[in-house]
Amino acid sequence: MSWAPDQLVPISALQHYRYCPRQCALIHVEQTYDENLYTLRGNRAHTRVDETHSELVEGVRRETSLPIWSDRYGLTGRADVVEFQGDGTPYPIEHKVGKRKARDADEVQLCAQAICLEEMFGVSVPEGALYYRASRRRRTVPLDGPIRSITFETIEAVHDLLEQHRTPAPVADERCPKCSLNESCMPDTVSRLIGGSL
Repeated sequence: MSWAPDQLVPISALQHYRYCPRQCALIHVEQTYDENLYTLRGNRAHTRVDETHSELVEGVRRETSLPIWSDRYGLTGRADVVEFQGDGTPYPIEHKVGKRKARDADEVQLCAQAICLEEMFGVSVPEGALYYRASRRRRTVPLDGPIRSITFETIEAVHDLLEQHRTPAPVADERCPKCSLNESCMPDTVSRLIGGSL
């Protein structure tokens, strides 16, 4: 399928959608973005990997801020870090500021990067890693089976969301207080309006 530029889904939108579909719509449909402590920390931590850079370390080529895309699935974005192994296999590494989260949003984002790299380089990308700044450790993530199915479902859902230009109702749960869009989203107020209690 051929995608128009405005139909391309930023890979970051998949992570936003898995965290909260309304957050995804506010950012990518309504163009709303606010900063909070968590986003500021994330921006500061990404400073190093947001600069395009290439280096060779012990036989492994390491690229930071590598532009990636998938014509087949209409995806575009940048990989924080991609290490090219001795045989040329790409190994994506997504950097995160905090600690490991209970939801699969980070894994979906990483898997989408692998899908792009597979199309770009014509090789299988069976795993990647999530690097959490809080622990300063990589966590290896197999990129097959269930997470791949969830990623394809999410790609389709985000394409639908962006095409329909709709913003889902808020969830108003434990995610909301930490979300940088809490004030713009107004989850409790909107939920009460929808429920007819105002």
